[in-house]
Amino acid sequence: MTAAFPIGPGSPMGSPVSQKVSCRLVAGSGFGFAHEMACLLRVRLRLAISIIIVGLAFCFLCQLLLLTGGAFGHRSVFLLFCGGVIAVMVVASTLLWSRQTLSMNALRVIELTIFGSIAAFFSWLQLDTYQDGALLRAVVPGNEALIFRLVGKAAALRWFLMIVVFGAFIPNTWQRCAAIAGSLALLPEILIIIGGQIDQTRSAYVLSALPETGVWMVIALAIATFGCHKIRELHMKAHEAERLGQYRLKQILGFGGQGTVYLAEHVLLRRPCAIKLIRPDQVGDPQTLLRFEREVQATATLTHWNTIEVFDYGRTEDGIFYYVMEYLPGMNLEDLVENHGPMPPERAIHLLRQVCQALREAHDIGLIHRDIKPSNIIACERGKIYDVAKLLDFGLVKTLTVSDSIRVTREGTFPGSPAFMSREQAAGRRQLDARSDIYNVGAVAYFLITGKFPFNRQSTLQMLHAHAYEPLVPSDEFQEAAPADLQGVILRCLEKDPNRRYRDALALEQAFAACETNSPWTPEKAEEWWQRHGNGTTEPSSWGEGGPEHQTITARR
Repeated sequence: MTAAFPIGPGSPMGSPVSQKVSCRLVAGSGFGFAHEMACLLRVRLRLAISIIIVGLAFCFLCQLLLLTGGAFGHRSVFLLFCGGVIAVMVVASTLLWSRQTLSMNALRVIELTIFGSIAAFFSWLQLDTYQDGALLRAVVPGNEALIFRLVGKAAALRWFLMIVVFGAFIPNTWQRCAAIAGSLALLPEILIIIGGQIDQTRSAYVLSALPETGVWMVIALAIATFGCHKIRELHMKAHEAERLGQYRLKQILGFGGQGTVYLAEHVLLRRPCAIKLIRPDQVGDPQTLLRFEREVQATATLTHWNTIEVFDYGRTEDGIFYYVMEYLPGMNLEDLVENHGPMPPERAIHLLRQVCQALREAHDIGLIHRDIKPSNIIACERGKIYDVAKLLDFGLVKTLTVSDSIRVTREGTFPGSPAFMSREQAAGRRQLDARSDIYNVGAVAYFLITGKFPFNRQSTLQMLHAHAYEPLVPSDEFQEAAPADLQGVILRCLEKDPNRRYRDALALEQAFAACETNSPWTPEKAEEWWQRHGNGTTEPSSWGEGGPEHQTITARR
């Protein structure tokens, strides 16, 4: 599992999380729940507008077909009014479907505009019915009561449906729902009274619909308010249910072959963090559980500044394993290169030296990472220091002292990522040492400088074969971008024979440090870069383990 944790609210490195995240927010109070409601409101308004536009467009077409010759009277006014409401819906729909960030206040304005337009249209229809001369002339004497009762029922039904839909469909507090739905419920009553004044000769018939309409409106108001209250209550319960001990889950950051990473917050400390959960469909797999547990235990033993810090570890009542990591505002190196192009040599050296320092600690205590790749390295800001490299995802870590009888990696699989595998990994060897990680770092360096893999092949097996047996032919981009001494360091890392590589991470870090560049990558340069490109961070959907070139690949026998 990899994660390029997003730029948080107020971070100097980019826009707020609210501008980046999908609408899958699941827990938390305050900002978290409010943001969840904003996302839900936006989705519901989109759906409501779609339904309204379809209904109005059908009515518009029906009236248009009935409009013949020069009869620009009642139907032409209907068409103008209906067309105007459709135009309002289209504008609102464009805003809701755009990528523009809309605050809760803006969404509420759109909500009131939508239902206010419909209410205005219904009001005009009701008044127009009372003053329509054709209707009044068609009333057969003696049937006035029946006709106006049916007219009143038709109007009441329209208002009833709108009020109930508003209450049950649009997320609100019950107080706000009661206020708006109550106002809508009063409108048809007021319109009946106004309609009774239009034609005094039939006033009694018009006003006779008041009691029945009032009953329908009270029922609609009760259903809307109660439904709104119960739905919000269920949302809040579900919201609180997505909680692990002292942590509230806020949004999904990424998925991987082993688990899911969430952005979370400590309830008491209000400290942002990342929580990795093992996937429920793998809970019953003892090997996966052992890998997961070993990952967190191995990572927790590491204290280097350039290794991601583990805060907590636990298991929920329903058997879900999780651990809590520090929240890293920044981008993984894969996304950074894909979005901004290959790095200058001095920046690549600056980041890779930090990776080597993190590996030095891990190797000294007998831990081999085995899955070093650009998406497992985060360039982030820590303590106002920019371009801090953080090595993460020890899910494939291997302890040098582990007995061969304990096979945590499944039989028939290759641990690691094919685009960055060492020869011994690609060949399926179990006994790996620090020099395998050295090869991985060299492959990452090649990618950072050129934006390409050392071996670009069409299939996974071809890529594995290339790493294991084919000589590396440096690309023109590599030779042009990297100084000669840096080329030598990277190519030595990518030697097929482990004995020809650097013996350990310290030797590699010293080799990177000795490389000459046009100008060193200073803290000032790093800060300037992030201030200039901070808004270019990637969407959360791009975090985590990537496509086939980044997965643990099952061997084809």
